[in-house]
This record gives sequence, C-alpha cells and structure tokens, in this order.
Amino acid sequence: MSKQWSAGADLADRSGIRPVWAGWIVFAGVIMLILGAFDVIAGIVALVRGDYYISGPEYSLVLDVTGWAWAHLVGGTLVAVSGVFLITGAIWARVVAVLFAAGNAVTHLVFLSAHPLWSMLVIALCVTVIWAVVVHGDAVPNRESW
Repeated sequence: MSKQWSAGADLADRSGIRPVWAGWIVFAGVIMLILGAFDVIAGIVALVRGDYYISGPEYSLVLDVTGWAWAHLVGGTLVAVSGVFLITGAIWARVVAVLFAAGNAVTHLVFLSAHPLWSMLVIALCVTVIWAVVVHGDAVPNRESW
C-alpha cells in the first residue's frame, strides 16, 4: 500500500485536512440539536394545550398527555445538549448521543399513534444519527481546520 493511502487520520491531524466522513458527525450533531428543540416545543405545546394531542381509547399513549409533555421536554433537552457536545468532538458524546437518539426513537415509537407522520420522520432521523455516529464516529473533524 502506498504511503499516500496508509497515512489515515494521522495525515488529517497534521495537515488540517478533514476526513470525508467528518461531515456526518457534524450532520448528526445538528440533527440532534434540531430534534431536541422540536421535542421541547412539542412538550411545551402539550403542557399549554393538552387537547392538542388526541388521546382517546384507540390512541392510547401509555401515559397521560402531561406525562408525555414532560418526557418530551426532558428528552428533547438531553438530545439537544448531547448534539452540541457531539459537534464539539467530545469522545464520550458519541456514546451519549447514541443512547439519547435511541431513547428519542423509542419515545416517538410509543407516541406514534398521536402523530404518525411526525413520529416516523423523527425515528428515521434518529436511526440516521445513530448510523452516522456508530459508523463514522472516529472521524470527528479537527476544529482547527474549520
């Protein structure tokens, strides 16, 4: 193998060149920040207007609307904060980001009956975030090259 291709991440650290996949980690962090903000907004809406979310016998939400409001508020805040730390490049933030993205996906899986399209979109984005962090987590961009 030539010297050009065997340098890997060491070359990126010395030359300031970002790896191609580093954009996925920034993308995952930004998406987590946006999803967290939307969850906080959904929690505030559920607290202020409890009748906004339909929760009849055929739309069982496991918890009452107030419980889901607090779950979205707390979960959204944790997802947004972990997205910020993921963008900063903290190594521990990768594990936390995967855990919170998985928790957010499960929360929206249970919330699927109240808002099916929105919940499916959030679950798909959470899976994309998990994929980006797990597959490309070691390609965190060098902040000096920004």
